[in-house]
Amino acid sequence: MDDVVIVGAGPTGLWLAGELRLGGASVTVLESRRERDPHSKALTIHPRTIEIFDSRGIAEPFLAEGVRIPDGHFGGLPDRMDFSVLDTPYPFTLALLQARSEEILEARARRMGAAVRRGCRVAGLARDGAGAAGGVVLADGEVVPARYVVGCDGTRSTVRTAAGIDFPGTDATTWGWLGDVVLDAPPERGAASFSGTGGGLLVVPLPGGIHRLAGSDPLTDRPEWPGDLTLDELRATVRRITGTDFGMRDPVWLSRFGNATRQAAAYRAGNVLLAGDAAHMHFPTGGVGMNVGIQDAHNLGWKLAAVATGRADGPLLDTYHEERHPVGADLLEHTRAQTALMTAYSAEGQALRAVVSGLIATSPDMSRELAERLSGLNVAYATGGRVRNLRLEDGGTLFERLRGGGHVRTEAGLVRPDGHLADPAAA
Repeated sequence: MDDVVIVGAGPTGLWLAGELRLGGASVTVLESRRERDPHSKALTIHPRTIEIFDSRGIAEPFLAEGVRIPDGHFGGLPDRMDFSVLDTPYPFTLALLQARSEEILEARARRMGAAVRRGCRVAGLARDGAGAAGGVVLADGEVVPARYVVGCDGTRSTVRTAAGIDFPGTDATTWGWLGDVVLDAPPERGAASFSGTGGGLLVVPLPGGIHRLAGSDPLTDRPEWPGDLTLDELRATVRRITGTDFGMRDPVWLSRFGNATRQAAAYRAGNVLLAGDAAHMHFPTGGVGMNVGIQDAHNLGWKLAAVATGRADGPLLDTYHEERHPVGADLLEHTRAQTALMTAYSAEGQALRAVVSGLIATSPDMSRELAERLSGLNVAYATGGRVRNLRLEDGGTLFERLRGGGHVRTEAGLVRPDGHLADPAAA
């Protein structure tokens, strides 16, 4: 029997698997897909996530392959937040296809001894004699036993449903769209944003010579599903917003997404836990979803490994919900606010966008605060905030020392394995 079975081999589940192995716990990851999804729902990697990768020694492939973007948008506003002012070694976002991110994270998890099984559709939880979850049951009847189960299986989480955890929130009222396409005449500055009464559009260059076009428009501002997106519809919509279609051709992926917004009422129910999209669902504004999921896993991994291997008592797991549920709630508030700005198509809405955009351009403190929230650098728990990459007395750095997976003593105080200050009582 493994210590932990993880359901879902996306970025959240794969990062958690590596963290559990770093802490000495045995783990199996189950994924329903036989092959990795080639379509990249998530492609933005924010500064705090890059710091996390550095603190485990795997930032280099992301830095080498990702497209660096030195600023970020809030609600698709034309004036962008300057990331160069952020207190981090990585004052930029990276654009990298999710499939490649997953490839890197899976290689790390396997290298550290995690088992990853594909083509395994989970049907529900297995129960022990006392009624507690004792692993999962696959669709073919196989039982995969484990002492703990973590659902990293997306917004329609089977684990969450089987555990009886509520997922309250609101249904979709508007729809966004995206297209990964070749552009013969892309915007000169690479990443660009456009907005007006006809809708809003973001253009982001991706590796491999393609661009992602993502946005929303008044014609899809309704609760009903608008139907599958076609290249002709995307071309007409982009022309309506910008006056050009940038010479788009050869679509790699066309998709729609809604603004349904929900959060799990509890991130833990006994020995069942949730992370990533299984715990929070939102409109993908700002590209933060995958990052928050990885950061969920980074918070949970060292705690669950410590409890599973007997180095800590069970109550440590309660701090996972206590610390990460408020972060998820803040994520939902932020994405809702950005959605309101992105879908402000009326004349009054356009005036609001102009005012807020102007404040970002002329109020450095406001721009920086929004950037810190978007990038994940401002997250703090009751024990303390994230600690920057301090130079240590032995000449090394904090991030280098954290690669061992333990607590690190610094001039700022005792730092937890996830890079946040520990409770002073733990010293």
